[in-house]
Amino acid sequence: MNTNEAVADSPLLHDFNSQTAKKYRKWRHIKDVATRHLMAFGGVSVIIAIVLIAFYLLYVVIPMFKSAEIESIASYSLPGNANTKSLMYAMEEQREVALRIDEQGKAVFFATVTGEIRKSIDLNIPLDLSITAVAAGDQTEKMIGLGLSDGSVLFFQHNYDVSYPDDVRLITPFISFPFGETPIQLNKAGESIKQLSVQYDGEQATLVAHGSRAQINLVSLIKEESMLSDEIKISREESVIPVDTGDIVELRIDIEQREMYVADKLGNIYFYNISNKTEPRLIQKVRAVEDDITITAVEFLAGGISILVGDTTGQIAQWFPVRDDENNYTLQKIRTFNKQKSSITEIAPEHSRKGFVAIDESGEMGIYHTTAHRTVLLEQIDDHVLNAIVLSPRANAALIENDKAQLQFWHFHNEHPEISWQSIWGKVWYESRDKPEYVWQSSSASSDFEPKFSLTPLAFGTFKAAFYAMMFAIPLAILGAMYTAYFMAPKMRQVVKPTIEIMEALPTVILGFLAGLWLAPFVELHLPGMFIMIFCVPLSIVFAAAVWEFIPDNIKHKVPEGWEAALLIPVVIIAVCFSVLISQPVENLLFGGNLPLWLSQELGITYDQRNSMVVGFAMGFAVIPTIFSISEDAVYSVPKHLTTGSLALGATPWQTMMRVVLLTASPGIFSAIMIGLGRAVGETMIVVMATGNTAIMDMSIFEGFRALSANIAVEMPETEVNSTHYRILFLGALVLFAVTFLFNTIAEVVRQRLRTKYSSL
Repeated sequence: MNTNEAVADSPLLHDFNSQTAKKYRKWRHIKDVATRHLMAFGGVSVIIAIVLIAFYLLYVVIPMFKSAEIESIASYSLPGNANTKSLMYAMEEQREVALRIDEQGKAVFFATVTGEIRKSIDLNIPLDLSITAVAAGDQTEKMIGLGLSDGSVLFFQHNYDVSYPDDVRLITPFISFPFGETPIQLNKAGESIKQLSVQYDGEQATLVAHGSRAQINLVSLIKEESMLSDEIKISREESVIPVDTGDIVELRIDIEQREMYVADKLGNIYFYNISNKTEPRLIQKVRAVEDDITITAVEFLAGGISILVGDTTGQIAQWFPVRDDENNYTLQKIRTFNKQKSSITEIAPEHSRKGFVAIDESGEMGIYHTTAHRTVLLEQIDDHVLNAIVLSPRANAALIENDKAQLQFWHFHNEHPEISWQSIWGKVWYESRDKPEYVWQSSSASSDFEPKFSLTPLAFGTFKAAFYAMMFAIPLAILGAMYTAYFMAPKMRQVVKPTIEIMEALPTVILGFLAGLWLAPFVELHLPGMFIMIFCVPLSIVFAAAVWEFIPDNIKHKVPEGWEAALLIPVVIIAVCFSVLISQPVENLLFGGNLPLWLSQELGITYDQRNSMVVGFAMGFAVIPTIFSISEDAVYSVPKHLTTGSLALGATPWQTMMRVVLLTASPGIFSAIMIGLGRAVGETMIVVMATGNTAIMDMSIFEGFRALSANIAVEMPETEVNSTHYRILFLGALVLFAVTFLFNTIAEVVRQRLRTKYSSL
């Protein structure tokens, strides 16, 4: 019985309306509907998952770009004697207790929310003396100096003990005198102190004071503890610094006690080096403001490198020393901020960030961040002149006094002031740098650290890795796919295609491990051979093809059609081995036995062992299976009638490939390249293990880099949840997501256009 008779005898066809036929059709319909809905559900689920990932990334990233918020908590009369002038305020870390020092020498500790006095201490200023100047040192040391009318300085610390009786936090303030309760004489007796600056680091204290004459008196006190007893000896060094003006309005020493800044009424700033306390020297005199403008406030930014200068126009500028080509430092204006409405009365720097708060005579307050060059908030908080401000150590609260003897307590919500478009993608002039740069440096061991969150070098590294990987992968993958699909024998194709595709299952961590620990040292050891190989392998193939032309036909015919490529395997192996073998002799002959050193000394090119070349080889090896598989399928799927028709019209196989097959398969090939590019952009483990992970912007193939994906993998485990660092890493993930989505979108658009263009072939 033949097949037609078997089909005719089928009971389903004998009676289309039989119960068996109906049951069969019903069951098939159920399976079709279930499969259709299951596929739809799977597709929609994938889309929902991708959208949810995008929304979660946005959810984490968006808070970085929110403006600051402030909240008024309380307003009350000045604690203590409200009729006395306030000289200085301070606040402890928990923002529960603050300190007010008045002109009578009273230190009043009070509750920040209610103004209730917790403790009042008389600093025992002699009755025949008055306080003529006040200065505070570094916030972490909590040092305060009071300049007196006889030219002496009372030097003390305010401290806070924290205890938990009955599980309730209790903050007990007290005052200590590290150099004794006797005032320290600076100016000559009888010459009152008009301007004062003090610093203390636990061992050494530096005090500078200006009186009525055109000079500044400097005193350095150093504690020396005896090795044989607990006796502490205090040594003293002093000097007199002449200045060419007596109209000094501000005087500041940095926290390292190495530099001093002096501002006068004419708007000049004098920059001194006081590292040698007995021989201070003037480094530079600069004009900080224009004519008819007066400097009204000078404060150090956190870390003591930059100074902030406010003037009568409401302008605030940041200055810091910049090293020139001769290794000398000069003071330069780096950036200015939006003007406030009127004259700046006081600037309060944050204790641990590069931000600050400024108040002016119109009652306006501004919150700024220097690195981001960002005005975070400008708000009118009072109708009266604002005289004084103090920030809590965590910069989440402030006390502000106006000229009506009212004290206001504010809460600040300012979590991510260091983020702006400029700080993420633009060049930023960081402290201690000689020019604006793109820098990623998320952490540092120093307390004066300035956050450097530029994603530009990371994005550059990402595309650099993809570029070199694609340079290696595209020619090999596409040419290999063309040959495998069109020229190779079917049986050989059945071996080659699965072998290459199974390479994709190899974990990238294994490739990264091999690249970092084996390939990188191997490439460095045989660097000349790598470049010789670029020319030797193609030339050996061309030479082998030329030799093949002279081989007798009876020998050629013994090689089955489509198996010729197998004969090139030993040729390539020999060429690679030859390149490696002559590498060392060539290096000894031409480069003194060390090509990396020769590149550095002769061409100024730095060679890193784990560099872009190694990443290109390793990542290209990982990307090749993806591009090859999709391209091979695209070429193999070209309708046979197109190729046979071209051959029948007299075209050679190569002409048919280039002018018919390649054009028809171009949508699939382009998709393969774009998918491979997306894979290379998102690759993590190879980049982590095969590069030095240095965030530099250099296109040299011998230099390393740091990619966005590698940066996330390296730094995410050590970052604090919801911190700026944490959110900026999520921003990097969002950028990767967007780039991958963009590449896939472009690939689909171009693929559809190519398909439409060549569908008529």
